[in-house]
Amino acid sequence: MNTEPNLPIAKALPAAAAARKPRRQGFLAQLLRHKGGRFGLACVVLFLLLALFGRFVVPFDPNASEFTSLLTGPSARHWFGTDELGRDTLSRVVAGSGIALAVAMLSVAIAMVLGVLIGVVAGYFGGLVDTVLNRSQDVLFAFPTLLLAIIIVAVLGPGLVNAVLAIAIVYTPRFARIARASALGIKTSEYLDAARLAGVSTPVILVRHVLPNVLPPVVVLAALSMSTAQLAYASLSFLGLGISPPQADWGSMLSKARDFITVAPWLVVFPTLALVLLMLAFNVLGDAIRDVLDPRHAGAIARPDATV
Repeated sequence: MNTEPNLPIAKALPAAAAARKPRRQGFLAQLLRHKGGRFGLACVVLFLLLALFGRFVVPFDPNASEFTSLLTGPSARHWFGTDELGRDTLSRVVAGSGIALAVAMLSVAIAMVLGVLIGVVAGYFGGLVDTVLNRSQDVLFAFPTLLLAIIIVAVLGPGLVNAVLAIAIVYTPRFARIARASALGIKTSEYLDAARLAGVSTPVILVRHVLPNVLPPVVVLAALSMSTAQLAYASLSFLGLGISPPQADWGSMLSKARDFITVAPWLVVFPTLALVLLMLAFNVLGDAIRDVLDPRHAGAIARPDATV
C-alpha cells in the first residue's frame, strides 16, 4: 500500500488555510481602513501640523495689534476677521491649536499613567490595598469634573501647568477603575498562576502579563478622554484660570468675544468651530481605535469589502 502523501494535496492544504486566514495587518493599517479612523487621524494630524508649523504659515503675529482694523469682518486680508484690538483671528485660532493639543495630550497622559498604576496595583493585590486605593478614587468621583478642576486650580493658582495638573487629577479615577477591572479579570488566570509557581517576581508579572491586558481599553479611553479634557481646559480658560494673556487659546478668546457677540459674531464662530472639530476628531478616533482593538470588529475592518 502506498503510504506516501499526495504531494499536490499536501501543498494545496497550507495554501487554502492561508487563504482562509485573514491577513494580519498592523494597527495603523487597520485604523486607516476605518472611515472614522481616517477622519479622526487626519484632523488630529492637521491640528498637530498647525501647532508645530502654524506660526510659519499665518500671515500675522497672533499678538500684534492693528488699530486701523478693529473688529473688521472676514475679508481677503483677514480671513477670520479681527478682534477688538485689531489682532488677526485666524492667527490666534492657529496659535491656540498648539495649547489645545498640549493640554489634551499631557493631561490625559499623566492621568493614564497614574490611573493605570493605581488600578493595576489595587486590582492585583486586593485586600486592604484595594480598599484604600479604590476609596480614594471614589472621593474624587464624588465631585463633578469641572467643579473639582476649578477647586484644584483655585488652590494651585491659575496657569497652564496648574490647569493641566488639575485635569490630570480629575481624570485619574476613570483610568484607575478600568485598569482595576481588567486586573481583577486576569489576576486568577492560569498563566499568572504558572508564572508565580515558576518564581517570576511580582513586578515582572505586572509588566509582562497584567499590563498588556490592561492597555487596550485604557488606550481607547485615553483617545475618548482627550476631547472632554480639551473641553474642560477651555472651560477653565473661559473663567480666566488658564494661560495668561496675551497668549491666545480658544477658551480665553471665547470669554472676550462674548462682549462683542452681536457686533462681531466671527469672534465666537471660528474658535468654537475649531474646538468642536478637535473634540469630534478625538471622539471619532477613539471609536475607531475601539473597533480596531475589538476582535469582533477587527476582522471586518481588515476585509477590503467591509463597510464600517
